[in-house]
Amino acid sequence: MGVLRAGLCPGLTQDMVELLRSHRIKTVVDLVSADLEEVAQKCCLSYKALVALRRVLLAQFSAFPFNGADLYEELKTSMAILSTGLGSLDRLLDAGLYTGEVTEIVGGPGSGKTQVCLCVAANVAHSLQQSVLYVDSNGGLTACRLLELLQALTSDEEEQAAALQRIQVARAFDIFHLFGILQDLRGAVSQQVTNHVTRDRDTGKLKPALGRSWSFVPNTRIFLDVGGEGAGAAGGQRTACLTKSSRLPTGCREVVDFESWGTEERSPTL
Repeated sequence: MGVLRAGLCPGLTQDMVELLRSHRIKTVVDLVSADLEEVAQKCCLSYKALVALRRVLLAQFSAFPFNGADLYEELKTSMAILSTGLGSLDRLLDAGLYTGEVTEIVGGPGSGKTQVCLCVAANVAHSLQQSVLYVDSNGGLTACRLLELLQALTSDEEEQAAALQRIQVARAFDIFHLFGILQDLRGAVSQQVTNHVTRDRDTGKLKPALGRSWSFVPNTRIFLDVGGEGAGAAGGQRTACLTKSSRLPTGCREVVDFESWGTEERSPTL
């Protein structure tokens, strides 16, 4: 679902976007399915301009059919496995993060969700020398934390600086801004998503907080916990449990040791 914003397509200005939003037309679907005559009257916009705009949006966002050969070639060129930089987590994920999929990491406060994301960003930027986009939704990301992880990987200051330059940070504090960022990156990068947890009011068990409709979206889900055998909040160890996967049996567990980052915990680059 594309969110309407200035520059999304020719002819869509910021003034037009604000007028449409004031009448609850916020997405491409809202606009293409609306009665344009009614929209033109309510928003004081040109009916002809709205028709032209809808035609452009339909051409831009409509799905085109694939045959099997085209789909196979696209999968071969787009699929890759990225090491997280944490050997135990890579084992749990069948070698690492798969591009083209949504990998969700859930857990309570202090369970290590942010630390996992920072480790992935540092490893991909330094070891794989690839660009990373980190979408920060709570303002908790700092360059100092990333630099500490990179210093554990290399003592070369030039390599540290080069890796930091490969990590771009975008801040999104509302859903519309997040949709805009994702739309800009549509088809260009894979999405890695973290999620808080809440307790089920009937069973009292912990569950992902985004709700039932979101539960079908991730291909892989990891549950991080500060408890469990071999892990504890006092140190850098966390228990990671695979609760959803399209490749591996669920219920597998690994102890992730953040304190050993950059040493024996780190897995070979894939």
